[in-house]
Amino acid sequence: MCVRDRAEAVRWYEVFFGRTADVVIGEEYLWQVGGNAWIVIDDREVRAARVGGTMVTLGVTDLDEILGRLAAHGIEHEPVETYGSGLRHVEVLDPSRNSLSLAESPKVP
Repeated sequence: MCVRDRAEAVRWYEVFFGRTADVVIGEEYLWQVGGNAWIVIDDREVRAARVGGTMVTLGVTDLDEILGRLAAHGIEHEPVETYGSGLRHVEVLDPSRNSLSLAESPKVP
């Protein structure tokens, strides 16, 4: 994720993920979001043209819990959509306007 302000982004992503970065390498902060998947925060000048241009969708199993945590920290989101398949989807924008979508599949009885 190319961001304008690393300190602001790190605080925001700590709330978004509910934890501090899993790894810090130099100036990059990394959160592991899957077996081989990472979200990396980078505010170096070499990335400036890409700020706000990222779009990621994360599958989650606890959408309401996540949205409650975000709301408790004043982080807003778009309206939650429910598709015909029962999938629930919502878009959240970080302070640099990068898009992080959360998608929750319907519960299987």
